[in-house]
Amino acid sequence: MGTTAGQARSVRETTTRAVVLTRRPVGQVVRVEDFEIADIGLPALGPDEVLVENHYMSVDPSTRGRLEDFEKHYTQNFALGAPLDGMAVGQVVASKSADVPEGAWVRHQLGWREHSVVRADEVRRIRVDRAPAPYWLGVLGLTGLTAYVGLTEIAQIVPGDTVWVSGAAGGVGSVAGQMARNLGAVHVVGTAGGPDKARALVDDFGFDAGLDYREPDLAGRLRAASADGYSVYFDNVGGEQLTTALDLLNPFGRIALCGMISNFGVDFSAQHQGPAVDQLIQAVLKRLTLRGFIARDHFDLQDKFEDDVIGWIDRGEMVVMQTVREGIADAPEALIGVLTGANLGKMLVKLA
Repeated sequence: MGTTAGQARSVRETTTRAVVLTRRPVGQVVRVEDFEIADIGLPALGPDEVLVENHYMSVDPSTRGRLEDFEKHYTQNFALGAPLDGMAVGQVVASKSADVPEGAWVRHQLGWREHSVVRADEVRRIRVDRAPAPYWLGVLGLTGLTAYVGLTEIAQIVPGDTVWVSGAAGGVGSVAGQMARNLGAVHVVGTAGGPDKARALVDDFGFDAGLDYREPDLAGRLRAASADGYSVYFDNVGGEQLTTALDLLNPFGRIALCGMISNFGVDFSAQHQGPAVDQLIQAVLKRLTLRGFIARDHFDLQDKFEDDVIGWIDRGEMVVMQTVREGIADAPEALIGVLTGANLGKMLVKLA
């Protein structure tokens, strides 16, 4: 049960429940025992700060990388003994900001806790009159923006493209495949783990073909799934699927390097074994473009992205699918579920 605004005010200067990192994962396996649900202090509201009762929090594959202790280039690792953070949406229950009053619905980065004290300039007001609150963490959140940026700015999709999306049943992948169609792709193929997810790509998300990457001869099945080959590959996985894409893409194909879940837990400061780098000769021979990206570098597209996606939803051109866990105590299990493929669409935890 969520607290009322009055109850939230009563804990404004005391505590809230949060997910705390108690140990770093051993090897690549994340366990529930790596976390605890603990009471943490809530500071008193300062000038231009707001208290948010969080209703939903986002659970993202990128959280896995921040559990490690080796250096990142675009974000910071979580500290032992400290709460995690991530995107959340909720309602302002106390405010010392003229710009973000009590009652406003907002999105911010201090999730993984039931209440958050946030600076007013670090929240974004969301339009719950246009789309339900949890959508603003998924299809209308950083997840959707990632798919949008990868297709429009990185792969520079054009009408007539043929597109392959890996990790296609997850939050980003399921949105990317649908966006590709709405942006003019004539053929969209997705790969996912397991026959049920492969079928869902076609039955639920409207892909032209869905393939189980765990079955033999993925390259042969991908060739059969698109008679005209592939001009764009949206990569969420890396590893063998990325090297397969180098072989399958048509000349002058484009690869948007979004994420490489197959490499989570690998320390890139040390030597490790992986797909042979000499496969990159295909990029030379075919004049391919490979470009990595971080969606946070493209917040200038936020307004256009939101307008486009709301339009697609309103016209029935975008299916929104979410896997929702209940309560903050289930947040560690939700993260493990994302990393092991237990979700279909966006993974969320409902807090209030």
